[in-house]
Amino acid sequence: MELLSFGSFIFVFHMVEPLHYWILSAVLFSIGVAVAISKRNAIGILMGLELMLNAANLNIVAGFQQSPYSTEGQLAGLFVIAIAAAESALALAIAYQVYKQFKTVSMDKIASLKE
Repeated sequence: MELLSFGSFIFVFHMVEPLHYWILSAVLFSIGVAVAISKRNAIGILMGLELMLNAANLNIVAGFQQSPYSTEGQLAGLFVIAIAAAESALALAIAYQVYKQFKTVSMDKIASLKE
């Protein structure tokens, strides 16, 4: 625990353990799975996938938190962010082409139009 004071304000800092990050990561991943399963349009499913990727990214960075002078966690996180950006760009381009073809982004209607 570390105390820091500015004038009459006193701030107390507690060390955040990796367990806190892992719990937050599990919650984010669960929300992402729920969104991806429950949404019926392509954009909603993509938002759920992005939440799951961000949860994995948080988990990777929290795992490398134990060594403060190591940059592997930040580099792995940066790599995951780059992959997520490329995945989003590709998926939005595919969703745009599907919209041009079928005039809808609803997955149910696209599946029924395919038959």
